[in-house]
Amino acid sequence: MGEPLTDAATTIAEIREGDVAAVAALHACCFDEAWQPALIGRIAHAPSGFGLLWRSEDEPLGFVLGRTNDARAEVLSLGVAPAARRRGIARALMRAAIERASRRGPREFYLEVAEDNAPAQRLYRTMGFAPVGRRPGYYTRPEAQPVDALTFRRVIVPG
Repeated sequence: MGEPLTDAATTIAEIREGDVAAVAALHACCFDEAWQPALIGRIAHAPSGFGLLWRSEDEPLGFVLGRTNDARAEVLSLGVAPAARRRGIARALMRAAIERASRRGPREFYLEVAEDNAPAQRLYRTMGFAPVGRRPGYYTRPEAQPVDALTFRRVIVPG
């Protein structure tokens, strides 16, 4: 595991309008299908949406985007810069997302993860998520067969 990134210069904050381009660039480093800044902005700033950004010394290193309604919350995308992985950033972002979503009242938290992403699955399991479904061929990969998505769920207690 890499060095933990926890110091006074580390922050998790809501994604601001001025952060959207940096989050889009970070998304492109993390995923085969990069999301456009306009989509990221719509999700992060929608009344039912949320977007959190991890910064270390003002450098964006991770993000989580999602949405909530009265019954459920859902992570739509979670990414950490490749050079900053295995330092607890994804776990910290997920904790912050769960805490913020729980204040809105949903009782369940969902996310989807690629079947071949064992590190992410381990993270979610250690955070109380359990697999509840599968979406065949959900993730496309360049020059490879599509990969199934596993749907994970966690019960949350509203704050």
